[in-house]
Amino acid sequence: MSTEFGKQLQVTQTPIPGLLVADIPVHGDSRGWFKENWQQAKMTAAGLPDFGPVQNNVSFNDAVGTTRGIHAEPWDKWVSVATGRIFGAWVDLREGPTFGAVYTAELDPSRAIFVPRGVGNSYQTLEPDTAYTYLVNDHWSPDATYTFLNLADESAAIEWPISLQNVEISAKDLAHPRLADVSPMPPRKTLVVGANGQLGRALRAEYDGVAGVEFATRDELNLSSPALDSARRWRDYGTVINAAAYTAVDLAETPAGRRDAWTANVHGVAALARIAAANRITLVHISSDYVFDGHSDAPSTETDPPAPLGVYGQTKAAGDAIVSTLPQHYIVRTSWVIGDGKNFVHTMASLAERGIDPKVVHDQAGRLTFTDDLARGIRHLVDTGAPFGTYNLTGSGAPTTWADIARTVFTHTGHDPARVTGVSTDEYFAFATGPVAPRPRNSVLDLAKLEATGFMPQDGGQRLADFLNK
Repeated sequence: MSTEFGKQLQVTQTPIPGLLVADIPVHGDSRGWFKENWQQAKMTAAGLPDFGPVQNNVSFNDAVGTTRGIHAEPWDKWVSVATGRIFGAWVDLREGPTFGAVYTAELDPSRAIFVPRGVGNSYQTLEPDTAYTYLVNDHWSPDATYTFLNLADESAAIEWPISLQNVEISAKDLAHPRLADVSPMPPRKTLVVGANGQLGRALRAEYDGVAGVEFATRDELNLSSPALDSARRWRDYGTVINAAAYTAVDLAETPAGRRDAWTANVHGVAALARIAAANRITLVHISSDYVFDGHSDAPSTETDPPAPLGVYGQTKAAGDAIVSTLPQHYIVRTSWVIGDGKNFVHTMASLAERGIDPKVVHDQAGRLTFTDDLARGIRHLVDTGAPFGTYNLTGSGAPTTWADIARTVFTHTGHDPARVTGVSTDEYFAFATGPVAPRPRNSVLDLAKLEATGFMPQDGGQRLADFLNK
């Protein structure tokens, strides 16, 4: 069978999710032929994933009927015939509703296939001196998880062109288990870093009972450790949510605080970003309204340039810039976070109960963000495969001020809201005895981009009422 010349590059989805067949242009004449076996720009534009190959392998088979498989590896591969012709059979061996689904096709130099992680692949040569190449995006490791299926499995019922009784097969391939005995390959895992903080605890609750989600506290995974690269088998992770951060805004203005803030919010983030880039991990990074100066009267959008006023904001902006260079990332920018533990709402409630009449800033505008809503929004972006990039994620509704929030707390706890006195930021910090960080006066973030993904943030005022009623 001769190779077909002059095809247009075309990618077709098979019944197995992510298993993609590609027709490849082959240019030939009396001298032979030429093709671009992998051309990143053209092929990704046609619909193939930019899977980041790191190794090119060649399998040569001198006899018709040589049969290999069925092997499912923990990496993606791009299989293309160099010479000859093969029959391929692919079986989905991943956890999920398509486990056991089968697809078969013939491949020649003008037809290739992208095989996603966990899909079993097998090949039978149909011509002598057949060679096929496969690009893979990971290196073989004895610690990796591999899954196998018997070539003669009755459930898969693959119709081999040449009977398996009459072909060359290795004893190892003949010994693979039937489908009923196969342990499906799990998806790549999710790791939550900083799992004991306010957001970390909310993420624990959000992912409670979800298989494949792991949590690490600072004691269990120190982002500043020189051993971070070997702390996990990072290729097994598909997503890392970094809930670890230095958030002592005022202390960041001191020499020790400045060092600690840069260590956690920049150097730690850079270490995670390096690991994410090397292992094709989606990194979820939490940003802050403090990256803006708050001088604009309009809500800040994701594309507004950063203009941090203090050290904390500078470190967050630097971390954002690092993460933005990753192909797979979500920068989730939030503000005025309230969660389990010490926070402004609890402080105001305590003052009300103790008979203390506070002075609270009334010239800073924003919206509250509750950590359970923040965790829910993060999971939404990851689970729905929203386009990578930066998203503002806060509560919705009318902007408010810290003084208004304090009065709401007093009211809901049965105290007179008139006990709260509104003061300017300058007045509030005029008599401060410790370091004070400059604050953005307008912390309102535009939510349109997030809402376009299908996630509707809850009204901050209603969430505050619910929080206080608990």
